[in-house]
Amino acid sequence: MNSISVFCASSSGFDESWMREARHVGEYLATKNITLVYGGGRVGLMGAVADGALAKQGKVIGVIPNFLNSKEIAHSGVTELICVETMHERKTIMDEMSEGIIALPGGFGTMEELFEMITWAQLGLHQKPVGILNTNGLYDHLIAFIDHLVQVGLLKKENQEMLLVDNTIEALILKMESYIPANVPKWLTQDQT
Repeated sequence: MNSISVFCASSSGFDESWMREARHVGEYLATKNITLVYGGGRVGLMGAVADGALAKQGKVIGVIPNFLNSKEIAHSGVTELICVETMHERKTIMDEMSEGIIALPGGFGTMEELFEMITWAQLGLHQKPVGILNTNGLYDHLIAFIDHLVQVGLLKKENQEMLLVDNTIEALILKMESYIPANVPKWLTQDQT
C-alpha cells in the first residue's frame, strides 16, 4: 500500500489521546513509506497527522477547498497542497490518490466522508480497504449501531465486514494490507427477482 487517505477532525476534541494518536498515525505511515493524503488543514487532528508524517520525512498531500484555504487554515508545510472548489471534489481527488481510507476521530464531516467511502465500496465503485481507528473506544457506539443494522436486516453482514476496525494503527494497517474485497452484488439482477 503506497498511499492512504485519512479523514479526521479539524478540532482537537476533549481527549488528549486523539491528538497523540493522530500524530502517531502520521509518523507510522511515514515510516512505512505510505503517502498521507488528507484534508490539508494545519489545525486539530488534521494538523497533528500531517505534522507526524512530516516529522518523519513522510510525503504529505493536502486537498483543501478554496473557501477553507481562504480562512488560512491550510498547512503550508505539506509536500503538495491541492486547492479545489468543492467538498465533493476534495473527496473525489482524495479517493483517486489513495489505495486505502482511514477515519480517525471526527464529527459530521468525518462521518460523511467515512460513510461515502464505505458506500462506494459497497456499490463496487472501488475495492479499497476502508478502516476506522477506534482510539480510546470513540467509535464503540457507532460499531454497535452498525451491528444493529445487520441484526434488523438493513445491512448485509458481508457489507459490514468491508469496514475494518482496530484500536492501533499498526494492527489496522495489517488488516488493510491483507484485505480481500468481498464479491457481494448490491443489486438484484432481473433473473433474481
